[in-house]
Amino acid sequence: MNNVEKLLLEFKKKIKNLDTIHDLETIQIIYLGRKGLINHLLQSITNLKSEEKKDFGLKVNKLKTSINQLIGVKRQQLIKKPDTASYFDITLPGKQYPKGSLHLISNAIEKISDIFKKIGFIRMTYPEVEWEYFSFDSLNMPKGHPARDDFETLFIDAAESKKYGKMILSPHTSSCQVREMMRVGKPPIRMINIAKCYRPNWDVTHTPMFHQFESLCVDKNINITNLKGTIDYFVKEYFGEEFEARLRPFHFQFTEPSFEIDITCAVCLGKGEISGQQCKVCKSGWLELAGAGMVHPNVLKAGKIDPSKYTGWAFAFGIERLIIIQTKMDNIRILYDGDIRFLKEF
Repeated sequence: MNNVEKLLLEFKKKIKNLDTIHDLETIQIIYLGRKGLINHLLQSITNLKSEEKKDFGLKVNKLKTSINQLIGVKRQQLIKKPDTASYFDITLPGKQYPKGSLHLISNAIEKISDIFKKIGFIRMTYPEVEWEYFSFDSLNMPKGHPARDDFETLFIDAAESKKYGKMILSPHTSSCQVREMMRVGKPPIRMINIAKCYRPNWDVTHTPMFHQFESLCVDKNINITNLKGTIDYFVKEYFGEEFEARLRPFHFQFTEPSFEIDITCAVCLGKGEISGQQCKVCKSGWLELAGAGMVHPNVLKAGKIDPSKYTGWAFAFGIERLIIIQTKMDNIRILYDGDIRFLKEF
């Protein structure tokens, strides 16, 4: 019992001379910590007689309450004391820390999503680990097509499906076309899919992982005019009113007819020359941007849609390519280097 009273007197003397919050917190641990003096007293209760334990427990709890109250009062005194080391003026402005920003690719994805949202397209997400069927067979690509070679596609060491074939890392976002048709069931369909794609390429214009966004529109009486109008709208919204787009005949297995999309060169602004000399970037005033076309009837059939009633268009853009054209970047790999000096420029 005497130890309890002695401990309280000792604490009052020590706390009286404290000058900082740090010292107060130190003494609080000494007395009230898990291995502190108060707990040490409570542990000694086992050495007392049965009739003494109750009174001793009450006294220790009262001591603990008193010490907590004294600490609270002292803390308020130290906070208000202007010459203490822990004093701070809460009215002063805080430290200015550098602000981060979204990565160029994240910014591009958000911008693209907003542009297509305005004309009624919904954004969907489909698997990055895909089946051969959705990436190739359903897109009118036969078994011997070069894109299905392991020099072009990353195959996964997993059990093969009798219905869908081998498992792969999705080489393009076009696998979403049939999946979306099957999901919706009956047109109209207005959808964009933005996702990562994987191909075993690595140079100044290719990375093994890259981003694409796919746009798909299926309805009655959809034609090339609708396709060209949508592309023109996107190019002007994304790059600016001074940019133009053109369709150039090409071949893709999953569209018929098919086109390459060219865009006004951002370096020479479509002139094909700078100061009387041929533009080194485009050489003609146009830069290749993406692939597009009218959805092949076989693809519509794979999506359970009657090609005699419905038509559609689709196009796919590489997001990194959009950034390269917009920023005049000469090496796509810098987007993934994580170099803070480069990222600060944007």
